[in-house]
Amino acid sequence: MNITPENRKWLDDLNLDHPLVIAGPCSAETEEQVLKIAHELKNTDVSIFRAGIWKPRTRPGGFEGVGAIGLNWLQKAKAETGLMMAIEVANATHVKLALEHDIDVLWIGARTTVNPFAVQEIADALAGTDKIVLVKNPVNPDLALWIGGVERLYNAGIKKLGVIHRGFSTYEKTSYRNIPEWQLPIELQSRFPELVLICDPSHITGRRDMIQEVSQQALDLNYDGLIIETHTDPDNAWSDAAQQVTPMVLKRIFEALKVKKVTVEEDDYNTEMIKLRANIDVADSKLLEILGNRMKVAEQIGALKKAKNVAVLQNKRWNEILGKMILEGEDKGLSEEFILRIFKAIHQESIAHQQKIINS
Repeated sequence: MNITPENRKWLDDLNLDHPLVIAGPCSAETEEQVLKIAHELKNTDVSIFRAGIWKPRTRPGGFEGVGAIGLNWLQKAKAETGLMMAIEVANATHVKLALEHDIDVLWIGARTTVNPFAVQEIADALAGTDKIVLVKNPVNPDLALWIGGVERLYNAGIKKLGVIHRGFSTYEKTSYRNIPEWQLPIELQSRFPELVLICDPSHITGRRDMIQEVSQQALDLNYDGLIIETHTDPDNAWSDAAQQVTPMVLKRIFEALKVKKVTVEEDDYNTEMIKLRANIDVADSKLLEILGNRMKVAEQIGALKKAKNVAVLQNKRWNEILGKMILEGEDKGLSEEFILRIFKAIHQESIAHQQKIINS
């Protein structure tokens, strides 16, 4: 896949002096609701109006969208406000109806991205289209699957591409609805720097009070834009009420956000940045050396356990380590969530090294 500036030309052509903003309700509920929100978002930083027409639900029985009738409401909203329109599509039928109603932007949702057959069906239905197509990350943190979705669209001749980072599901209880796992979109951005990268703070947080914070994090990481769920009466929304904000709150978020420069040309900045990045490189090398030494000790522990026929997993010891590291991490300004993620990964790697010794 050869993502070039041509693939992000659709964004450049908007000639924005601020990050791209896609906003609108989680679900289109009524024609009146769609038009009211669209008109309140007109003449703001919002360029694209989003609304869910078909809503894939985890379990049956919930509100699954108004269906095709909502496309007529979006056509009317587009005619009255001039905003571009965006919807989620999950199969070829959705694509056909979206194209018939001249929807400008189509996105593939997280539940669909996990299914290569479904993505290929959508790619085939979109083959050669000049519409903008965005791919949300899969539910689980699988970068290859995310890239594969983009590749299927690219191979179908779709030139106007982008991705949406909406966070990843986890069994762990965290402050997020879907944990960001920032390293995955950063890796995607590193591999394909010309691919438009959009953050979905609504689905990452699941809470309207955290949207500004996560939006700022995304802009600090040089994301191209944001997609934020917006409703005139969010508390009574038919779906995902807790993560939607009013148009007025959305405007205040825009005003508070600070867009960082990608780079500057000043010599003193570049000199200092080179020094700081060199320090980061040294610290990273030391981290790897320390981790390597830790695993050697884990292997020695594994050999001792093997000799004495002792089980690999020692829960009491593990809980003691975790509690101690959380406290020490707090003293060093590291969050409990970060410490848990890091040391769970280290623990799993240690167990793998011990099991290799025991099974050898």
